[in-house]
Amino acid sequence: MGFANNCTLAIMQPYFFPYWGHFCLIASTQAWVVFDTPQYTPRSWMNRNRILHAREGWQYLTVPLSNSSINISIKDVLLVSRKKSAQALSSKLEHYRKRAPFFNKCMAVFETAFNSVQDDRLVSLNIATLATVCNYLEIPFNYRIASELNLKLPGSLRSGQWAPNIAERLGAHTYINPINGNALFDTSEFSEAGVSLSFLEHEQLSYTCNGYEFQTSLSIIDAMMWLSPSKLSEVIHTKYSIRQENL
Repeated sequence: MGFANNCTLAIMQPYFFPYWGHFCLIASTQAWVVFDTPQYTPRSWMNRNRILHAREGWQYLTVPLSNSSINISIKDVLLVSRKKSAQALSSKLEHYRKRAPFFNKCMAVFETAFNSVQDDRLVSLNIATLATVCNYLEIPFNYRIASELNLKLPGSLRSGQWAPNIAERLGAHTYINPINGNALFDTSEFSEAGVSLSFLEHEQLSYTCNGYEFQTSLSIIDAMMWLSPSKLSEVIHTKYSIRQENL
C-alpha cells in the first residue's frame, strides 16, 4: 500500500489551507490517508477557510465549486475555475501586504499550491495546499489517497469504524485523531484490530497581528503571514500532546 508496517497513521478529509492544529496532526504521524471517498459536505472546511478581514474580525476565503452536492463523493467535487479562484482569493489577501512581515513568502506558498495542481478537482487542490505548506515548514508529509488504495472494506461502516478498519489493512501500529473527535470511537474496535488509538490535543496559539485584532483558529495562511517559517514550524512541533487510549 506504500506505507511502512507499524507506522503511525492519521486519516482526514482534505481541507483547504486548514488551521495550524491540522499540521500538528501531520507532524505527529508517519503516514496520512486523504479520505476522499465519503459523501461531500457542502459549506465545510473542504472548500473554504477563514482569514482576517481588512477592517475587523474575520472573513471566509472560499473556493467556488461547480458541482457542490451531498449526492457526490469528495473525490468527484470540481472547482469552477482554478485560475480564476486563485486570482480572486489572492485579491482577498492583499490587505495583509503592508502589515504582515511574511506576506511575500506566504503568497509564494499560496501560488505554488494552485500552480502545482494539474486538474480542477477540489481534492487535488487541497492535497496541494497541505503538501506545499508542509514543504515550506519542513514537515514530512507521507500521504496516500483513499480512493486509489483499493481497500476492501465492509459495506456498512459507521463514522468511527472507518479508522480501525483502514489502519488495520494498512498495517498501522497507531492511529491518531484530534481530541475533539474522541466520541466517535470505540477503543475496543481498535484493540480488536491490533491498533493503538491515541488523541492529539494542542495548546492555544496566539501571535501579534500588526494593526489587527487577533482571531483564533484561522487558516494556516494567517499564521504564515505573521510568523517566520522556523517559528511556525517550532510551534507546530512542540505545542501538542498525544494521549494513548488503549494498549
